[in-house]
Amino acid sequence: MFQGLTGWHLLVVLAVILLLFGAAKLPALAKSMGQSARVFKSEMKEMKRDDEVASAQSSDVPRPADSGTAPAVAPEPRRSTDPTV
Repeated sequence: MFQGLTGWHLLVVLAVILLLFGAAKLPALAKSMGQSARVFKSEMKEMKRDDEVASAQSSDVPRPADSGTAPAVAPEPRRSTDPTV
């Protein structure tokens, strides 16, 4: 898909991005993308930790013999680390 792309193609793409967004908005755009990636990464770690805790708890809790499903438990609300929310 990208085998034919060269350095000139990248230069043209960067020039088009510069024209669309303007030089003044590019640092803010990069900062916003960095913050979004940081929040996404921390949420993924939190989800993995929640899964590990849930699997450890479910292996400790005996299931009732007459029911084939586990009791429903409401999830705890997540706290956002994003200061703009």
